[in-house]
Amino acid sequence: MAAMNKNLHKQLVEEILRARERIYHVNKPTPFEQVDVAGVEAAVFLKREDLSAINAYKWRGAYNAIAMLTDAEKKKPIIAASAGNHAQGVALAARMQGLKAQIYMPLSAPRMKQMAVQKHGGDAVEIMLEGDAYNDAADAAVKQAKKTGGAFVHPFDNLYTIAGQATIADEIVLSGQGPFDFAFVQIGGGGMAAGVATWLKIHYPGIKVIGVEAEGQAGMAESIKAGKLVTLKQVDTFCDGTAVKTPGKITFDICKDMLDDIITVSNEEVCAAIETSWETGRFVPEPSGALGLAGLLKYTQTHKKETKGKKLVAIISGTNMDFSRLRLISAGAAVGAHRQKYIRFEIGEQGGSLLGLVENYFAGVNVSGFLYGKTSETRAWPVIAFESSPEKLEDLVKRLKKDKVPYEDITSQPDTRYRVINYDPRLFKNPLLMHVHFPERKGALRELLRTISSVSNICYFNYFYSGEEIGRALMGFEFESKSQHKDFMKLVENTSASCRPVDDSTFSRILFHDDF
Repeated sequence: MAAMNKNLHKQLVEEILRARERIYHVNKPTPFEQVDVAGVEAAVFLKREDLSAINAYKWRGAYNAIAMLTDAEKKKPIIAASAGNHAQGVALAARMQGLKAQIYMPLSAPRMKQMAVQKHGGDAVEIMLEGDAYNDAADAAVKQAKKTGGAFVHPFDNLYTIAGQATIADEIVLSGQGPFDFAFVQIGGGGMAAGVATWLKIHYPGIKVIGVEAEGQAGMAESIKAGKLVTLKQVDTFCDGTAVKTPGKITFDICKDMLDDIITVSNEEVCAAIETSWETGRFVPEPSGALGLAGLLKYTQTHKKETKGKKLVAIISGTNMDFSRLRLISAGAAVGAHRQKYIRFEIGEQGGSLLGLVENYFAGVNVSGFLYGKTSETRAWPVIAFESSPEKLEDLVKRLKKDKVPYEDITSQPDTRYRVINYDPRLFKNPLLMHVHFPERKGALRELLRTISSVSNICYFNYFYSGEEIGRALMGFEFESKSQHKDFMKLVENTSASCRPVDDSTFSRILFHDDF
């Protein structure tokens, strides 16, 4: 540790000791609980900061930093910038200490977080929306602080803020559950990681503290690699609470010495961690709140021998998320857990081709999605989503390769993510466009395809597993003549599926071309 860093380390330790009294005076410790996580052969402990006063850890640093302001600084409105959780912490701290605050948030800040800031701050807070990302809001806040002389309360690059966040680690130590072997801490600007790592290392010298960043916002890893602060040209905002382009100078100095490693996780792996949270404890953290757990899940798979039988800690740092994001998270969870693959096949465009593919290769795996539209008279390229264990999915791929079945894994491609279906309605012969419902059980869809293959060919297929007992699909069927429509409906009656034609206006919109 360099001389300057020794000084910094000593000062931080002193400030953590002082912060404990302030923090514990205004709030009780958050739960620290052991959970069973499927597939992890280690004891996993979660620090539940999502159960704090603002449903996130940020209030700790904000309260401590504001408490350290001078009397003169407290007479003017406090200035802060945040994508959401620090803003809530400042709002709560300002109201509790009888102060005023102006809080700058990016225009992209989740509506729920904006509402929560107003709820926690009340009349003490004024929200200012500025820019598309945190850095834009921060620039505006700093300008305002210089203009008014108000104190700028930094969300991470402030020794008092870092000391306040470190009380998370102090509560872990005071739990009496230690010593611990590994801790996984999310990194945005690095405030929590710096404080938590410092305090854990003091009490558990043998612990490995692993920083976790999301892909597309790994600024701390890039900075440590370069040996200096690096500003990312752009930042992915899926994990909005950690979407920071430039880490803090103070946090960089601490993290480069205190962290044993930094790993990155994909957005889909974060989704899988959120799903794990639901499965283990029936709670749903926000994406940045699940980053630590996502890192733990990834690390235990890549370091099985090293982590087996050990005691691991992850911090659930927040749960402030708009409800509308749940659909995207649900869709990404299976991919992030490596339980789902999207495979694009090339088959002949004739009746029974799709059924043949299903009959020969889909045993042992669940079909959780179909994306297909007819674009050629001779060839077809259906995209099929498979869900099963990673081992069974790998076995499926091996069988396809062995039999030289033309396919392409497009699991992480944009057209898959946005469910793009190419089709040419001019090629559809005497089509019926149907709402199709079938039981969500193995073989039900196969039964339908087998039954109708003698009279019809599929020309459009849009289906995705929704978690219901009934599968719902929008399907297009084509026929040699319209007289076969009645035969088709009679055949369907003998299956477990039900088909209902779409109304005329829907038919026209979806299959519109000059001939219709």
